Amino acid sequence: MAGLLIFVGLIALSSSLAMAADHSPLQDFCVAESNSQVLLNGLACKKASTVEASDFSFSGLHLAGNTSNAVGSRVTLVSATQIPGLNTLGISLARIDYAPWGINPPHAHPRATEILTVMEGSLEVGFITSNPDNRLISKILNKGDVFVFPIGLVHYQKNVGNGKAMAIAGLSSQNPGVITIANAVFGSKPDISTDILVRALQVDKSIITRTQAIF
Repeated sequence: MAGLLIFVGLIALSSSLAMAADHSPLQDFCVAESNSQVLLNGLACKKASTVEASDFSFSGLHLAGNTSNAVGSRVTLVSATQIPGLNTLGISLARIDYAPWGINPPHAHPRATEILTVMEGSLEVGFITSNPDNRLISKILNKGDVFVFPIGLVHYQKNVGNGKAMAIAGLSSQNPGVITIANAVFGSKPDISTDILVRALQVDKSIITRTQAIF
């Protein structure tokens, strides 16, 4: 009986680990059919005989993103929307451009671990562990350095130089999703009740109202 319980426990553990990323494909490829009306956990497949090389390629990642915005950064995502052939393959890519001292504000990817490589400049990067520790793990990265942000954890990057910076990030989902913390908390539609945010953040109601107006 004890042996059976151990066996069941190992099966449950291995199953939970196997489900930590997008499902594995059951065919060579499943190029997304953008016009399909079928609703799936992913995207419907094109007929294999109509697939072309263009379904697996994307041009333009060499172009810098426009960082003229409030946070001073721009993310150029390359997912199954941009490359239909990524559908079911469980990966995506992003280019992140940073103005001098610009930030990629605290955010989380609910469906992906991120691995980031600095291609130009220097970045302060960090992520925060879950409750109750809420420990900040951070580091200064220079050109060629790599850092990993575990799935679901809040993380950020900041350009710590006087010049532009750029990084390339790989993500372990074709649709990693992004939850920008400030936008989600203060810019939800409809608004989260100010009474809830006052008690949660322990600040004056006028601060909450002003902040919601910004977002």
